[in-house]
Amino acid sequence: MNSERHAFSAERLSVRYATRTGSIDALAGIDLHVGEGEFVALLGPSGCGKSTLLKVAAGLVTPTAGEARIGGARLSKPSREAGVAFQKPNLLPWRTVLDNVMLPARTLGLPKEAARARAQALLELVDLAAFARNYPAELSGGMQQRVGIARMLLHDPHLLLMDEPFAALDAMTREALTLELQRIWLTQRKSVLFITHSIAEAVFLADRVLVMSARPGRIVDDVRIDLPRPRAASIMSDPAFVAACAHLRRHFQ
Repeated sequence: MNSERHAFSAERLSVRYATRTGSIDALAGIDLHVGEGEFVALLGPSGCGKSTLLKVAAGLVTPTAGEARIGGARLSKPSREAGVAFQKPNLLPWRTVLDNVMLPARTLGLPKEAARARAQALLELVDLAAFARNYPAELSGGMQQRVGIARMLLHDPHLLLMDEPFAALDAMTREALTLELQRIWLTQRKSVLFITHSIAEAVFLADRVLVMSARPGRIVDDVRIDLPRPRAASIMSDPAFVAACAHLRRHFQ
């Protein structure tokens, strides 16, 4: 695998955790890549190491063996090339929406005025410009998650790492945000590694869907999704969509 051509790559990646009752192998021999501008979804059973893999990509967990790279550079700590969104947006309740989006500016030493202008543009992108001065408690769960997405994009990262960002939302909000994320991705064309437990969500969003085995996690399938974009919700009844979901579902039966 030539990692120089990939936004993110992992080679022979393994992670072992030491616990009070002994060691646990979370990942074993992972090989994967996310291409430039590619949307890759990651499916797998609970506890298979999906979040561990994402934390390795974010530079938050050090592999026990193998290596991870962003844009060809080996990861040894968090990289400015990556932006991360978790299940909960973890907004600061005492800061406005605009100030929450701007939080990475101080951490990363970004020029304040330029960061503010970008934050305002990103709130336009996620359709929240009218709520810039509101506080998180005044927003719905879906709106809060969109603030988290805008914050993730503030420093213009090359790679987006998303760990089930819609898992805590109701079905209708989740579907709406799935469409919203597709729109944002088509506009920004970032490389994305997206964790989900939803087969339909993975097929709808992704260019490729990777399937992980039970712990220790390994990549056991790599499915290309050849469906036209942009994808409307109606595509879920398309025979090709149904067939892709059926193929992936077999791994979990």
